[in-house]
Amino acid sequence: MPNHYYLIIPASGVGTRMHSEKDGLDWQAKIPKQYLKLDNRLTILDQTLKTLLSIDQIKGYVIAIAKEDRLFAKSTFNNHPKLLTTVIGGKERMNSVINALKELINFAKNDDWILVHDSARPCVKTSEIINLMNQLKYHATGGLLATKVVDTIKQANNNIVNTTIDRSNLWQAQTPQMYRFGILLKAFNTAIKDGINTTDEASAIEHLGLESILVKSSRSNIKITNPEDLALANFYLTRYQKTFNPRH
Repeated sequence: MPNHYYLIIPASGVGTRMHSEKDGLDWQAKIPKQYLKLDNRLTILDQTLKTLLSIDQIKGYVIAIAKEDRLFAKSTFNNHPKLLTTVIGGKERMNSVINALKELINFAKNDDWILVHDSARPCVKTSEIINLMNQLKYHATGGLLATKVVDTIKQANNNIVNTTIDRSNLWQAQTPQMYRFGILLKAFNTAIKDGINTTDEASAIEHLGLESILVKSSRSNIKITNPEDLALANFYLTRYQKTFNPRH
């Protein structure tokens, strides 16, 4: 029997680094960054969901939103047939993912796949997500999209360089990160029990002592964190549109 794929979107963050005045623009609109509008008039979150939910293999999704969130109700994806349920996000990303995983107990089997994707990564390519699925479909645990580090990395103390880090084996983690449901749930439960705050799914898997496979992705799969990232995301999305619609 084939394994199913389910999607989790942690979207309960506020995005405080976006909420500062820059270049004369008012970034203090008190709108969480995932609800800021792109040039294509979609919010960052809706663009992200549009890409992920267009993939036939994804059977359903759970989104974690803030308790006070009133904006997701206005999204067209609030009524999407693949929406299984919404959950209240936790204090940390891992808490939001755990809350979503607990809801998926009603849907997913232990060997099914869970993709966790940042709500603020709207430029991910469907082709790279499908490649991730294909590369990992026979793996016992899972893995993630990532890019090789190309810049020289310095380790510093109070802005004074201590040493240069060898970058030859360094990768920059992206999302989606995709793992077997049973293993991912066990990894997070173990991290919670051990008092470990993991910043992504791969970290929880590492703490459990299991391996993750790195699947090479594009550097354009950026996470919108600062105001200037929004302009870069608009550039990438416009370029994708021209690539697939050359007459426009």
